[in-house]
Amino acid sequence: MNAPIKTLRELPTEQDPRWAAVVARDRSADGSFYYSVSTTGIYCQPSCPARHAKPGHVRFHRTRAEAERAGFRPCKRCKPDQLRDEPDARVATRVAAIDWAAAATSLDSYGFAPLGTLLSAGECTELAGCYDDGSRFRSTVVMARHGFGSGEYKYFTYPLPPLIAALRPALYRALAPLANRWHDAMGIATRFPAAHADFVKRCHEAGQSRPTPLLLRYGEGDYNCLHQDLYGEHVFPLQVVILLSEPGTDFTGGELVLTEQRPRMQSRAEVVPLRRGEAAVFAVHHRPVAGTRGSYRVNMRHGVSRLRSGERYTAGIIFHDAK
Repeated sequence: MNAPIKTLRELPTEQDPRWAAVVARDRSADGSFYYSVSTTGIYCQPSCPARHAKPGHVRFHRTRAEAERAGFRPCKRCKPDQLRDEPDARVATRVAAIDWAAAATSLDSYGFAPLGTLLSAGECTELAGCYDDGSRFRSTVVMARHGFGSGEYKYFTYPLPPLIAALRPALYRALAPLANRWHDAMGIATRFPAAHADFVKRCHEAGQSRPTPLLLRYGEGDYNCLHQDLYGEHVFPLQVVILLSEPGTDFTGGELVLTEQRPRMQSRAEVVPLRRGEAAVFAVHHRPVAGTRGSYRVNMRHGVSRLRSGERYTAGIIFHDAK
């Protein structure tokens, strides 16, 4: 008879693979977990240069918030609480590396574009781990109560998590020229400033002051009906989604689905394949399509197909705020 398989939590510290990363001071593991030391009351990142504690005094945590809720304070040597100051440079490099010309061509042709990998596995785990920390969110939406589908999502409150706070303005800056070109083609007078902070100020002055970036969680049988994320008068015409779970391992099903409705034509659907950490940008509401007599508008909607098994986490970055 086979012995039952132990979870990581049940394993002795010395047999836990995370302990090997701590012993090796593996920088690539930073952000994927944290460890605390009961005798000192501190928590560290895996690469901490401090002398290693005895394994029996060590506990592992998925997120900084989890370690702090357990009563541990950040280490003064590795400063795990100051990681929030680092994403800006990393994010700027990743966003700059995107082939924005190819993205613009895809957006013009199909209304969406894959952006490649924006987050590491550790960053995905960190972000998804925020879901159970109620202090990070302003509201929770249970989709079935509103006829939106099945599953739930939560809107972050300000201040946003460091990665989202860094990604939002960096992505906006790259997308604003395309957004202005689209508005010009569709005959819409509104233009978008180069800096996201200026656009957010415009939203807030119009009473749209509630942050809209969100985390979505789907379980088996959950889905999201086709919809558009419109929250007031000021709408940035593009938004970004980042998959935080691994398809085929964490879940099956749950594909991102986009539909496009053209005048006097039947709707066209697209399924956007994503892996963990990968992002896609797509139209929020309308996009221009070149016709024989100039450009015309097509109506876009997006949703998520039924999850067949497992659990799926997604981060959504919407650039306008809500009333």
